[in-house]
Amino acid sequence: MTATQGKPVDGDDAGRPAGGDESVRGPAGGDAAQRSAGNEAAPGRPAPQGDGGRGDGSRTDTVAAVVRQWQAVRPELDTGPVEIIGRVNRCAALLQQAEDAPLRRAGLSRAEFDLLGALRRTGHELTPGELARETFSSGTAVAKRVRQLTERGLVERRGDTRDRRVAHLSLSEAGRTLVDGVLPEQLAYESAVLAALDADRQDELAGLLSELLGRLEEYTRALRI
Repeated sequence: MTATQGKPVDGDDAGRPAGGDESVRGPAGGDAAQRSAGNEAAPGRPAPQGDGGRGDGSRTDTVAAVVRQWQAVRPELDTGPVEIIGRVNRCAALLQQAEDAPLRRAGLSRAEFDLLGALRRTGHELTPGELARETFSSGTAVAKRVRQLTERGLVERRGDTRDRRVAHLSLSEAGRTLVDGVLPEQLAYESAVLAALDADRQDELAGLLSELLGRLEEYTRALRI
């Protein structure tokens, strides 16, 4: 599943948040995931609220520890952005770690599944260039994945009758069956995770993220002009 429009990324980690980024590492530089157990808010219970995370100490997730460390060594800096960006990156990294389980069982990387998913959800043939835009990947990375997926019989290639340099790509029957089998597992996991928030809070969160994403997409498009 794709996310924001931005600079294309090569490799199988295209679109994956930088889970190892220093902005979301926990105390003493260790991996925050190893210290997150027991720190999350109880299911269905709102996380502790403070004054924006600028030193009140009421938040106990792993990013809060990072913020406190920065405040200790650089108290003159406004660490407010880490409160949001750090948590978005951390949540995305943890979600993708779990989501990748059904993909591994299917023998797919996340980047490969993103490509298959783009062909499935658009419902029509796509050129490699169109796939690159749909999956926010480089042309070189898409060409590599298409070749691998074609060899596995999951993607079919049709040459253009007017321009032999152009290829039209679609899912094979096996590719469609694979996507349709894996996607419900991912959605079921995501639903279970979000069950900690009631429907109103989920809708509020979706609205805030939509607003942030829209602004980021406008910003990145402006940078490319």
